[in-house]
Amino acid sequence: MTYPLVGNWKKGLAYDLHTTASTYLGVDEFGHDRFDNERSEMGELVYRLKYRGDRTALASIVKLLDSIKGVETFDLLVPIPPTNKSRIIQPVPLIAAELGARRDVRVLADLLGNDGDAELKGISDPVEREERLNDAIKLNDERAAAGKKILLIDDLYRSGSTLRVATKLLYEKGGAASVNVLTMTKTRSVR
Repeated sequence: MTYPLVGNWKKGLAYDLHTTASTYLGVDEFGHDRFDNERSEMGELVYRLKYRGDRTALASIVKLLDSIKGVETFDLLVPIPPTNKSRIIQPVPLIAAELGARRDVRVLADLLGNDGDAELKGISDPVEREERLNDAIKLNDERAAAGKKILLIDDLYRSGSTLRVATKLLYEKGGAASVNVLTMTKTRSVR
């Protein structure tokens, strides 16, 4: 099942929900809320790749994306840059590279950069989140996007802030002809 994503991009799509159910378990010894999550098939694969470093999940993720038609019509696939640069496996550039190879579409993994240091996952105020993203996300090569039909790739759609900032950069500074969005999953609620 796919889910439409609405934003400043031409068209957006999430392949599936990230979780299908979640049960609150209480607070752990570090003061963090804990949940027992049931993930969708794509959600579990993304989780395994991103948090468990399970590279075998990559081929399965891209195989599921075979049902998404039209990827091959784009000039460029552009992954959203990672916010946690210390993570050994960066899932979004890997997924974009594999999808690009499978569909014969050029991937520009470094077109967008992230100069920010902090993870934004814990920032719930949408205005503050977007301000930090405006300062952090950069377009590394303005000429590479000019006149191109771009498919932005991300692993998880939460509030859409990151994708909105990236889309704005690609249109306003990069001169992209069009920007579309594909995420592997989306949350059930906007946070």
